[in-house]
Amino acid sequence: MPCIQTKVNVPISPEVEKSLKEKLGQAITNIPGKSENWLMLTFEDNVHLYFQGNGTEPAAFVEVKIYGKANRTAYDKMTAAVTDLLHQELSISPSRIYIKYEETEYWGWNGSNF
Repeated sequence: MPCIQTKVNVPISPEVEKSLKEKLGQAITNIPGKSENWLMLTFEDNVHLYFQGNGTEPAAFVEVKIYGKANRTAYDKMTAAVTDLLHQELSISPSRIYIKYEETEYWGWNGSNF
């Protein structure tokens, strides 16, 4: 039950969004037990996003939320994959990307909780 929420201050074309969707579906497998089968994604482009006082340079804030826990190695791999992906697809410098991880022991779906 992972969810990846991506906010960027640049436009995302439909073609790039499709590519991001597919590649994030692959990247989530860096976290043991997670797959695209349960992955939810959100994309927000052209948001008012300031980093280091600058709102004109491309930047991203990504939140990766998972049911359960993962280890640092998995998160390190995931960070590298997401950073590379946003750099390649949207030309966002790795130094202007924040990625936040959130673990939860309760996750609701289909009218009940896991």
